[in-house]
This record gives sequence, C-alpha cells and structure tokens, in this order.
Amino acid sequence: MRIAIVGQRDFGKAVLEAFVARRDIVAGVFCAPEKAGTPADPLRLAAEQLKIPLFQFKSLKSEQAHQALRALDTDLGVMAYVLQFAPPEFVSIPRHGMIQFHPSLLPRYRGPSSINWPIIRGDTRTGLSIFRPTDGLDEGPIILQKETPIGPDDTLGSVYFDRLFPMGIAAMQEAADLVVHGAAGSAQDESAASYEGWCRDGEARVNWHNHIDWVHNLIRGCDPAPAAWTTFQGRKLQLHAARKHPARRFAQVKGAPGTVSAIGEESIFVTAQGGQIEVCKLRFDGGKKLPAAQVCAAAGLSVGALLGDPP
Repeated sequence: MRIAIVGQRDFGKAVLEAFVARRDIVAGVFCAPEKAGTPADPLRLAAEQLKIPLFQFKSLKSEQAHQALRALDTDLGVMAYVLQFAPPEFVSIPRHGMIQFHPSLLPRYRGPSSINWPIIRGDTRTGLSIFRPTDGLDEGPIILQKETPIGPDDTLGSVYFDRLFPMGIAAMQEAADLVVHGAAGSAQDESAASYEGWCRDGEARVNWHNHIDWVHNLIRGCDPAPAAWTTFQGRKLQLHAARKHPARRFAQVKGAPGTVSAIGEESIFVTAQGGQIEVCKLRFDGGKKLPAAQVCAAAGLSVGALLGDPP
C-alpha cells in the first residue's frame, strides 16, 4: 500500500522502518520541527537517510500541510507517536483515512501519560489500541487492541520498551491491513472512559507518609521518566529501580517516614508507611544516575538522614 507516516521520535522511526521492510511504499513522512537545542528527531533522520519526502510543519492544521498530503496520493496515513493536533480535514485526506497508536486499552487512560498512570495506580494489566483519530483526544473508533500484564515490579521502561513498543509496531501493520480491506472499527464505550493529563515533575514527587504500595507504584510508574523524586538537604534526589519490603511486625518499622534506615553495597532503604522502600539507583542534584551507595557517599547521605521536606 501507499502510506504517509505521521509521527516522531524512536517509535515513529521504528514504524517507518517496519513498513519499508515489508515493501509498502512510504510516500512521505510528517514530523514536528525540532526545537532549538534538542536532539535530532530519529524519524527525521531515518526519512532523510531513506530519501523519503519529509515535511516539518509547525501545524498540521495549515493548508500547506493539507496540500502536501493530498499531493502524495496515499491509501492510508499511519500516526505513530503524534503530539501535534491532526484535524479531521487532515486525517481524512488519504483514501482510507488514518490510523493512530495509543499505549492504553482505550477508552481508559486517554491522554498523554497513558503508560505511567496504570502503573502508578497499581493496575495489573494495560495494552495498546489502534484507532481512527477524530477531533476528540483519543476518542475515535477502535480498529484493534492488544493486552499485556503489568507485573508487581514492572516499570514504565519495562512495560513500554520490552512490550508495548514492539507490540505497537506489529499492531500498526496489522491494523493498516484491516483498514484497507474495509474495517471501520468499533465505537468506544464512553461509560468506561477516563482521561488523565501529563505525569510530570509535580506529579512525580514522593510523599513518604503514603503507604509503601503507593510510593513503590509511583517510583516504578515514573521510571525512567519523569523520575520520581524527593529532596535531601533541599536538593532533588531522583529514585530509580525500587523494590518494596512490607513490615510484618512493629520491630521492622525503622524511623519516621522518609528516614534512610540502611545503606547497603547496592541500595538504600527508606521508611514509608507499612515498610521499607529499597532503591538501587539515584540521581542527585542533576548529576548522573548511579548506584545508590555511590551517590550516598558523594552526597554525604547517611543512615538516619530524613528525605523530603520535614512534616
């Protein structure tokens, strides 16, 4: 089939390469312009290397963008990690319209941080949806869905990079074939819908007075990004690679919430309600992510230290 790729970053690049590998004709690639000082977009670099026509419009709502897509005369548009708003006038241009990837089981977790929130909330499953975009955010008819479990120690990184990323590439190809053979998709159940906004720095701050289940879920749901964090002596301390250790008796509770109760060769232990959080990697005050014990030695963080602002 003759397609246009609309997207950015590594997922957009991987989808482009997958369609090229199976000998579909990629007539053009649309990706957002890079901001000054940011790394080069891998999708742009791949399109240039493959000598595929490349378009970088500030807005997909512009008549220029619409004319460029019309001129490509495509069967289908494939939206792979798109942060720009694509209006109905744009997505309806290809003969069979467009399909879009979203990393959740729609209609749940509509919105931009749909991988973080299921982990943060302690869900035991998530997945991906390929749907037809409309003018409502993540609200269009669903072409197909794929499900994957969330294990008790899964992180955003393991769920996305190990599973949703490769599953999404294959699902995009499967959905493309379904659509050009007439699949219209099924309407989303609005009674089951939910929307969550960005999970950013403000949402990623740890409250050590919360239960260890909540703290652990927050750390792994923000690992590697945006990275859950606390403070030590007024400076930011980001937390990665965490495990939880529930207390079974009072004697196992060591110190007030936020207290560093132990520092081992590979990790530190911090008290929260209901037990201890073990953290194996730390990033302190904008430095490199390093083994926890190494960061503690450099930062002067010792057993008994209190993390986070005092209550």
